[in-house]
Amino acid sequence: MSGTSEKVYVEIIKKIKTIIEEDNLQAGDKLPSERELTDRLHVGRSSVREALRSLELLGLIETRRGEGTFIKPATGHRLVEVLASFILHDKKAKQDLLETKSIIIRDCIELAVQRINDADVESLNDLLHQINEADHPDQLQQLSYQFKDTVIKLCDNHLLYRLWIELSGYGSSLHGNTFLLDSGECSQIVEHLKNGDSKKIIQLMSSEL
Repeated sequence: MSGTSEKVYVEIIKKIKTIIEEDNLQAGDKLPSERELTDRLHVGRSSVREALRSLELLGLIETRRGEGTFIKPATGHRLVEVLASFILHDKKAKQDLLETKSIIIRDCIELAVQRINDADVESLNDLLHQINEADHPDQLQQLSYQFKDTVIKLCDNHLLYRLWIELSGYGSSLHGNTFLLDSGECSQIVEHLKNGDSKKIIQLMSSEL
């Protein structure tokens, strides 16, 4: 794909996202037709069709014969991730992303060590036990992500937590994989949380960067 066509392609996807927001469309709602999108976006119909096909391949929308194109319920994919796969080819954008993720992780952990309680430790130990017992890679991946998510959520700051979720979405698009903590690292994090050692936790949690 040439630089010019890639730029047009990215712009179409961004504009479709804007239309979804402007029309207040939710999962299950029908998207405007190809003809309407072509008119509203002032681009060629073939370009609109290509953008829609890509969104469908990514599981964000679905086409029902004779009915139209509909927004699929969220299943871990976000439109922001789709945009990231195109936009984050820029070296400065990549560096900014990594730097911001590092700041968010640090702030979340520093709050977490101040706010963790006995019930939180019990919850993490339960997850650690499940990780040690997991015998399937998919189960281990899910539990590892759940453990990391639980640790971040201990910051008890909804905005910081949402920022981490969104930035993690960008990261998975950028790297094509998800960083996983192993059982030993999870065990260390629990101990460091109990001891209030935020620096060591930040070092372990930042391995994904």
